[in-house]
Amino acid sequence: MRKSVDFFFDVGSPSSYLAWTQLPGLCASHGAELVYRPMLLGGVYQATGNASPATIPVKGRYTQMDYERHARRYGVPFQGNPHFPVITLFLMRAVTGIQLRRPEQLQQLLGCVFKALWIDALNLNDAQLTARILTEGGFDPAEIERLTQDPETKAALKAATQEAVERGVFGAPTLFVGDQMFFGQDRMDFVREALQS
Repeated sequence: MRKSVDFFFDVGSPSSYLAWTQLPGLCASHGAELVYRPMLLGGVYQATGNASPATIPVKGRYTQMDYERHARRYGVPFQGNPHFPVITLFLMRAVTGIQLRRPEQLQQLLGCVFKALWIDALNLNDAQLTARILTEGGFDPAEIERLTQDPETKAALKAATQEAVERGVFGAPTLFVGDQMFFGQDRMDFVREALQS
């Protein structure tokens, strides 16, 4: 039976970006399916009493260094975003809507948004800038806006966030191989072992 990796993520999480750069190759090399599970990290934090490492300055500084170390190890670009935290409700509804209505464009949208946030370090709290980034990424901002307001999109994101909490998720990214849960982009070795077992 083919194994799968459930990837619960939020684009506002730099760890989610780093995991996204590694998971497709990891899953492909083990013949596993990568299942994208967009969730709202703010909702997870609220439900679990957790908070971003950035809310504790000394932890935030260390975490930033660790992101940079992993980016170098992975050979991918990364830049901390001075506009962090980004309110991701619109973005995660956009990701969910595209996944529901145009799944073939999911990677295109993730690439566009992750690049804007964690390579170009842009302020996607700015609606006009976000619309420009979407246009440059090949999307119609008006269509994306409609998708984010679609009741089915809203319900799907809410349901995925609730499922994440029920499965024990407290942050992003969180990965599942079967019932095994792995938190953080720095747990790829354990994910690899789970796929091999």
